[in-house]
Amino acid sequence: MPGKDDAHGLTPFRDPLRIPRVLRPGRGGTREDITIELEPAWERLHSELPPSLLWTYGGHFPGPTIEVRRGQRIRVAWTNRLEGAYPVAAGTEPLGDGAPPTAVPGRQDGFEEIKEVAGLPGWTVTHLHGAVTGGGHDGWAENAVSAGETQLTEYPNDQRAATLWYHDHAMHITRWNVYAGLAGMYLIRDDEERALRLPGGAYEIPLLLSDRNFETDAQGRVTGETLHKVPRLPDPDPETGEPVTIPFTGPFTLVNGVIWPYLDVEPRWCRFRMLNAANSRIFRLALIDEDGQLVRGAVKQIGSDGGLLPAPVAVDFDGELPLLTVAPAERMDLLVDFSRLRGRRLRLVNVPDAGAVPGQPAPDQDVPFPQVMEFRVDSRPVRDRFTLPHVLARSFRRLTHDIPHGHRLVVLTPPGTVGGKGHPEIWEMTEVPADSVTVPSDGVLQVTGAEGTTRTYRRTARTFDDALGFKVVRGDYEQWSFLNLGGPEHPMHIHLTSFQVLSRERYTTAGFDPAAGGTTEPVTADASPGAEVPLPPNEQGWKDVVIVPPGEMVSVLGPYEGAEGRFMYHCHLLEHEDMGMMRVFTVTPPEVAVFDHNAGHGTGHG
Repeated sequence: MPGKDDAHGLTPFRDPLRIPRVLRPGRGGTREDITIELEPAWERLHSELPPSLLWTYGGHFPGPTIEVRRGQRIRVAWTNRLEGAYPVAAGTEPLGDGAPPTAVPGRQDGFEEIKEVAGLPGWTVTHLHGAVTGGGHDGWAENAVSAGETQLTEYPNDQRAATLWYHDHAMHITRWNVYAGLAGMYLIRDDEERALRLPGGAYEIPLLLSDRNFETDAQGRVTGETLHKVPRLPDPDPETGEPVTIPFTGPFTLVNGVIWPYLDVEPRWCRFRMLNAANSRIFRLALIDEDGQLVRGAVKQIGSDGGLLPAPVAVDFDGELPLLTVAPAERMDLLVDFSRLRGRRLRLVNVPDAGAVPGQPAPDQDVPFPQVMEFRVDSRPVRDRFTLPHVLARSFRRLTHDIPHGHRLVVLTPPGTVGGKGHPEIWEMTEVPADSVTVPSDGVLQVTGAEGTTRTYRRTARTFDDALGFKVVRGDYEQWSFLNLGGPEHPMHIHLTSFQVLSRERYTTAGFDPAAGGTTEPVTADASPGAEVPLPPNEQGWKDVVIVPPGEMVSVLGPYEGAEGRFMYHCHLLEHEDMGMMRVFTVTPPEVAVFDHNAGHGTGHG
């Protein structure tokens, strides 16, 4: 495990984990009103660093953990006090051989500053991620407010107990505003969760994971000034001549705003609400002991994005491959049994790939320092009355294809596809007769499914500002299928709804020609023996973010209920979202939808 000398002067596990304050709106009346001020603040992210200037909710990063009961309606006045210097410096560096430049602090050779970022105003809009709330309260990206103004937002909280989170969602600049510190957790409680008597109080702990990079001084020492530095590809986009970049990942991992903290725990069950609030890093986590050996059998997952799982899922390890994979915006509700680990020091580490040794740096990856945090287990025995239940969410029902539902196909294009300015895009597709289009041509795809049927699709939208395509009737179920034709994996998020993952299918995508912008031959489901992609047990609950790897079609099914209005769906790699991987959909009451003569509802039923 790296020490101070090889961690840019910072000692791992020197500082205690900070626990954000809990804000519980009052118990009186039919609606509770609270105010949270967005304000600049200076905070030490490590005791060996100077203070960092951040933009925060309530003066701290992360913001306060808001805790409500199911059905407890609250209204939050998000009051913008963000004035003064923008707290993030931004730029690009050329991508060469070896570790990406993001793995190195400071400005290296070839750094090009994005000077316009320094002049950004405090323009922000807060989105409660995972909330069932009307479109006017969802935090629409273009409805941001400036310093001195207030965003008034109402949350009905009429949904299952779950771990939600709030963060900035301002159009074009979400990646920098969230990086500046604008994020916090939001917990909904209900009777089903309460009946389980899960560990609570001091034994229920939020873990908000993120990563950062910093400026350096003349001696190469890290200064604490936040630096958003992304790799720049060698060749600019041939159509625009603009540089092409890839998403941000930083060398320093923070938990609750502290770099590599430690937590003193008792030898008993503890509950951890884990959130990946990083811009783009996908954490692949393992728990190891002082000798670097994997700790098995201690971790159980009891919930995912949208609430409790039907039963606990053991988080164990197969060889060197960690199963605790958390993409940006995903949440995991975890129980850890420390009772048989008395007196030991355990470390949560980020393992870049299956071939890496847990706890050791991988210099050819973008994880120079794998440490995340340390748990220090007390040696004294304690009496713990908690017993892990065999059943968690008795109300849970698995969705099936038997439910009448509409279908959508969303294609995620590879970087370098014609017209995409070098970046991946979201394409909304509509099925058309094969003889109505020319193959190959830009925006036309032919797809052969596992059943052997070939369908032809035409692109109907590719940018945020393209015409509205997806119109959903409130109360309907819809299946959205995300097909990744190549490039990075994308964590796809749909506002308003929680869904269940129906299937993962591998596809052969060689038939897609990025230069033509379409297929020269159909992309085809892989029906060969062993090609099936089984859904892991912890992915079979309620979700609102799903990872879509290259060469896979991931289908999700969920109800669009509880609210109406205009919403968004997007890749939750914030750099991708800001660069155009975000689209619009609307939800309309069924009584109104009957008057819509511009058919845009889900096609096909099953």
